Amino acid sequence: MNTLRLSLIILSDSFAVCRLRADEDVPSWAFSGSFCSLTRAPDELSIVCPQELVPEGVQAVRGWRSLKVEGKLDFTLVGILSSLTSSLAHVGIVVFVISTYDTDYVFVKESDLDRAVAALRKAGHDLH
Repeated sequence: MNTLRLSLIILSDSFAVCRLRADEDVPSWAFSGSFCSLTRAPDELSIVCPQELVPEGVQAVRGWRSLKVEGKLDFTLVGILSSLTSSLAHVGIVVFVISTYDTDYVFVKESDLDRAVAALRKAGHDLH
């Protein structure tokens, strides 16, 4: 049983996880919404943003929903993501995770959102 209790907010947007070439400039459409995460690695440029912003032809996996951990998380906390992802893995839900300086975002496929919410509530987390 999970002993760490977290409060999460279900974001209203549907998101896309995009892959561009590593040497591409960051496109302006990525910054048009209320959420954007960029990761430039030696072999790719990944962008996560609201899916309606992503132009046709961009390599992307669409249909993600996000659960945001409420509040600022201290860097000394242990087990934050484990407390969330283990509950979701137990019921076979695939996740994509982004951590920021302040908090964590757990993305699940839109078709799994209701099951994810139920699993997280069963584990003792508060979702709204």
